[in-house]
Amino acid sequence: MPDLIVDGHNASVQGSIELEGSKSLSNRLLIMQAMADEKLELRGLSPSDDTEALQRILKSKSSAGNVGAAGTTMRFLTAFYAAHPGDQVLTGSARMLQRPIGILVDALRALGAVINYAGEEGYPPLHIRGSKLRGGKLSIRADVSSQYISALLMVAPEMENGLELELTGKVGSFPYIRMTLELMSMLGIRYSIDRQVIRVEPGKYHGGIVQVEGDWSAASYYFGLCALADDPQVDIHGLFSRSLQGDSVLPAIYAQLGVVTAWDGDVCRLTKTGNRVNYFEYDFSDCPDLAQTVVVTCAALGIPGSFSGLESLRIKETDRTAALAAELGKFGVQFTQDGDSWKLEGTCERKEGVHIATYDDHRMAMAFAPLALLQPIIIEDSRVVAKSYPSFWDDLSILGVSSSPA
Repeated sequence: MPDLIVDGHNASVQGSIELEGSKSLSNRLLIMQAMADEKLELRGLSPSDDTEALQRILKSKSSAGNVGAAGTTMRFLTAFYAAHPGDQVLTGSARMLQRPIGILVDALRALGAVINYAGEEGYPPLHIRGSKLRGGKLSIRADVSSQYISALLMVAPEMENGLELELTGKVGSFPYIRMTLELMSMLGIRYSIDRQVIRVEPGKYHGGIVQVEGDWSAASYYFGLCALADDPQVDIHGLFSRSLQGDSVLPAIYAQLGVVTAWDGDVCRLTKTGNRVNYFEYDFSDCPDLAQTVVVTCAALGIPGSFSGLESLRIKETDRTAALAAELGKFGVQFTQDGDSWKLEGTCERKEGVHIATYDDHRMAMAFAPLALLQPIIIEDSRVVAKSYPSFWDDLSILGVSSSPA
């Protein structure tokens, strides 16, 4: 992948962005489409590598599928193939084979699935012998990955007895679980929630036409740009003011960092005031994908802070907390663990030619990109953004942030 010099020192940060469809919504809807009893037409699907991998494997007649670096795809397909007759092997990139999946496999086995590890115990590759699952009652840890829970919920309607799923411990990323349930309900599945117990009744997904909303996670990088720019105005198309996405808390978060959000019809307009907090504190348990962007924004503005709810960042594409600490350190900023939270201290020093390592993680590349407004930076392995947002560098250029081969 090419390294890019990203330069925004002359950027106007004024323009209009058409956001691509949400990867989180797209991947859930594709699984539901595969189980629907009528034609389900999905419009505006994410063009991300993750979504394309899921589509490719679902359409393939092969008994082996390689998800690459797509964690959501691995977890959702594990449950999908476990609940449908057939033999399937799922593997992925070197990093994917280091990402744990034992909690989901144990849960599926308890529901009647036959899954064997083709390599190290608790990790992909997986050999799945699918069949109709019996369902029933099940408990699962809720503090590791909401994707395990969403994977189980989506296949629950096809289980003989439905599913009664008890979430134990602290529930992380609950908005993603709620997103899954709301999409299921929209397509005809009945569910109920009583505290930390979710019940899904047996049923069939209906057909219809669904327009996929733009990705609020992707919008975060424009919030970051606006927080650092002098006089920004960015119009974002494709978002819904009433959204199923947990990351739609962005306006409330960035209001603390001087960004004003207004709606003009279906356009989300970002501008800036001089009002921002002197100390930032937030629990990202419900929106962990926003943490990197917000941490970098605070570091660039010289706003110290405390960031909690970052536990799941350790098992993402990379250990994101460690990666943030390493890359911010290149600018003289300290990001250190303090008990259950992480402390941010210092202001990004202006340095020429700083290389940002991306660790095979799309969000590392995009979260650090707004720093180009302060000085040119070099983003390593720039194509990593294709995992979720293939047109990111082109969209940045609309706002005057240029990128060229290093």
